[in-house]
Amino acid sequence: MPDAPFGLLAQFPSPTSLYRACEQVRDAGYRVWDAHSPFPVHGLERAMGLRPSRLPWIVLIMALTGMGGAFLLQSWVHAVDYPLVISGKPFLSWQAFVPVTFEATILFGALGAVFGMLHLNRLPRHYHSLFRSERFECVTDDGFFISIETADPRYDEQKTRDLLLQIGATHIELVED
Repeated sequence: MPDAPFGLLAQFPSPTSLYRACEQVRDAGYRVWDAHSPFPVHGLERAMGLRPSRLPWIVLIMALTGMGGAFLLQSWVHAVDYPLVISGKPFLSWQAFVPVTFEATILFGALGAVFGMLHLNRLPRHYHSLFRSERFECVTDDGFFISIETADPRYDEQKTRDLLLQIGATHIELVED
């Protein structure tokens, strides 16, 4: 039984042609597609019409959680659970809590950045349908690609293929799932 098609994979000759092709695919109304490049192409996310990342919000929430947790833990320990009078200082001497609070803020923010990035990028991913394409192997060296998935509501194999040829694709192949 043949595998179901994943979508079309189109190769482009340069980063500039990939950028322009992304603008045209976006303007054509496609939603379930991606661009692949061996290095970051400046402004490609804007050409693709991607909305801003949620990662900064994840980092902020995690950093504030670390800050609040560290401060509350120290306050509870020093003022409630195990109060000690040291040199006549008050139990809730917040100035002494600043270094640990700062370090916990940085630690939780960094963990939020790492695990948030992994989650948003759906990593680790050990298999992807595009790995079946031999031509796609050059994406790590000098290949520039756009993949449009069959899950896209506007996907029609012939119309999508015609659009990709019209916008400058040098090679197009149907990738099986």
